[in-house]
Amino acid sequence: MTDAAAFELAQVNIARLKAPLDSPELKDFVDALDPVNADADTAEGFVWRLQGDSGDATDVAVFGDSWLIINMSVWRDTDALTAFMYQGRHREMLARRREWFERVQEAMVAMWWVPAGHRPTVAEAESRLLHLRTHGPTPYAFTLRTSYPPQGATPLLGEVPEGLGCSV
Repeated sequence: MTDAAAFELAQVNIARLKAPLDSPELKDFVDALDPVNADADTAEGFVWRLQGDSGDATDVAVFGDSWLIINMSVWRDTDALTAFMYQGRHREMLARRREWFERVQEAMVAMWWVPAGHRPTVAEAESRLLHLRTHGPTPYAFTLRTSYPPQGATPLLGEVPEGLGCSV
């Protein structure tokens, strides 16, 4: 039996912008970044989030594509991440994501377990996303809809509110 406290949940989500970050079309999104990040920083079960020089991760490159932005964080477990994602300001942003981001067919969200204290790199996140796109959910990279326990092989099927989750 694995001690679940020895592991934390890493998550990455990327999005393809519909317009430049400094455009009027993305003003509401950009204006909400600091408050939503502050909510995350104080959320139950939050551990860490990727930050660039700006205090958020909008200036961190992913896949060498300037139209992609990344959000990466570490949480105690899937319950903590889900509780944050589907309430308050973050839920409001999720509901408006189609205004700001292109609809993309490939997986843009991945999760995986890391040893407690490990802080994943962008390269790790890219690897997990590519793995998920190629192989579907596995213990190496999974989704909230099909997640795995720490170091486990049996998927756990989760409930994701309609219209808010990843389609994988």
